[in-house]
Amino acid sequence: MRRAEREAAFTDYVAARQVHLRRIAYAICGDWHRADDLLQISLTKLYVAWPRVCGKGTEDAYVRQIMVRANIDEHRRPWRREHVTDEVPELAAGADHQLEERSALFDALQELPAMQRKVVVLRHWLQLSVAESAKELGISEGTVKSHSSRGLAALEKALASSAPG
Repeated sequence: MRRAEREAAFTDYVAARQVHLRRIAYAICGDWHRADDLLQISLTKLYVAWPRVCGKGTEDAYVRQIMVRANIDEHRRPWRREHVTDEVPELAAGADHQLEERSALFDALQELPAMQRKVVVLRHWLQLSVAESAKELGISEGTVKSHSSRGLAALEKALASSAPG
């Protein structure tokens, strides 16, 4: 495949999958600005590896793995660590009830420890198998199962306590 064809294939892939990949990045890190940065880093790394990845049908898995690893790398940097505060930022009120539910879910998801959040996103939102999730995160299948179980239990508890009535 010539360079022009590879670049056209990469551009087509990004155009078709960018919105979906941005949502995954948001689910992983919990902040739209950091999600944009994470997506940009991931797409840059994907572009470098594109000749090896293109046409194999593994592009999504490859970029998800890049996102997870890049997010882990960012958390290891001491200047990127978040500081807990007592003040909660105001959220814009929406008329759409479904939007409120999704917002509550994302808020509850962000309360999970990082690894539980990643496992829940990979297993239950992206519907990867236990083995696929373990491979992408570089952990054992048993660890995926325990993080998934604990994460879902914590989500249920958080959503039940925030439910009106």
